Formats: sequence, C-alpha cells, structure tokens
Amino acid sequence: MDGCNFCLENNNIKGEILAKNKLCYFVESICPVLKHAGMIITYRHVSSPFDINQEEWSAIRELLEEARVILDRHKPSGYSIGWNVGEDAGQHNNHAHLHIIARFPDEPLRGKGIRWVFQQESNRRLSEKAE
Repeated sequence: MDGCNFCLENNNIKGEILAKNKLCYFVESICPVLKHAGMIITYRHVSSPFDINQEEWSAIRELLEEARVILDRHKPSGYSIGWNVGEDAGQHNNHAHLHIIARFPDEPLRGKGIRWVFQQESNRRLSEKAE
C-alpha cells in the first residue's frame, strides 16, 4: 500500500529488521523506553489480525519464537505481547503488527500487564458513568 510505513517496498521502516521468514519480519522497537521490544509484521498489507490468513499465522508463530530467542539475550523476566486493532484501540499504523515487549524486574510498572492500563477507573466509558 502506498505510503505505509510497514510495507517494506515503501522503504519507510524504522528500526533494524532482526529476523524474517517468507511471510513476515521482526523489527526492533525504535522507542527509547522500550529498548528490548519489537514488532512482527506481515509482508502482505492487512489492516488487522482478523485479516491474516492461516499460512501467515503459522509464519507469525514461527517468528514469535525467533523473536523470543533474540530478546532473551537481554535476560527479561517476562513478556507483554499484543495487538492494537483500530484507532480507538491505539493502532496508529493501518498495517497489522504484533508487539513483543520484554519486561524486567526494575521497571516502574513491573507487574502491570496489558489489561492494567484499561482497568483504571479513569478509563470507564463515558456512557457507563451516567448509569
């Protein structure tokens, strides 16, 4: 897709590609806070993981294991792994990508998983606050 930062043919990818297979690639995070993290991205431009075909799912699973081996070199104590699907969920690039974030015992948000962010009272839907 024209202009997509994650479609390799556009030459817009930021970060080093650390691993790849025939259907997807693993790129390091460029975020200065998430130094030991990355994303698995399909070569084929799809907007959401709901559009990924079976062959791509297998390739993602294969690359997820390879990404873990790469990130394990930093000796994390755990991982947070997830998708953002749609603008309201925080998807800022309309090309499906799986986040893999190594987690460490000295992080200020240690022990706080993906759903912790959403479980805050401040995140209660406005329509539910009136009830």
